[in-house]
Amino acid sequence: MTDEPVSLSAALASFSDLWSPRIVTAVNDYDVRVAKVEGDHLWHTHDHTDEFFLVLEGELTIALREPAGERAVVLPKGSVFTVPRGTEHRPSAPAGAAILMFEPTGTFTVGDRHDEIPAHVDATTGQALG
Repeated sequence: MTDEPVSLSAALASFSDLWSPRIVTAVNDYDVRVAKVEGDHLWHTHDHTDEFFLVLEGELTIALREPAGERAVVLPKGSVFTVPRGTEHRPSAPAGAAILMFEPTGTFTVGDRHDEIPAHVDATTGQALG
């Protein structure tokens, strides 16, 4: 981590990979990650942590499988949403988006339980900014 300010637009401009979060800073035991996303991620669940999303650019849809059934939450630019721990979900952005996530350090992008990982999804705990 750096002791200098981080420009989120510069951080996003520094890479082109989709669904491959970059760690921009840390707060206590949490990573602050940014990612470029387009198309569908995969259905997955984080058993031990909530997952916070902030849409920086574009629009993100998060499909949720809840006890009452399946629903989709649409997040336009500037919106935040927290997926509760243990909730199966699948983020998607048909037209592309840039997002910021706040998760405990070491949290895998594909959760603790997930569908088969498609080639376009980086199964990682976040990568350092280049």
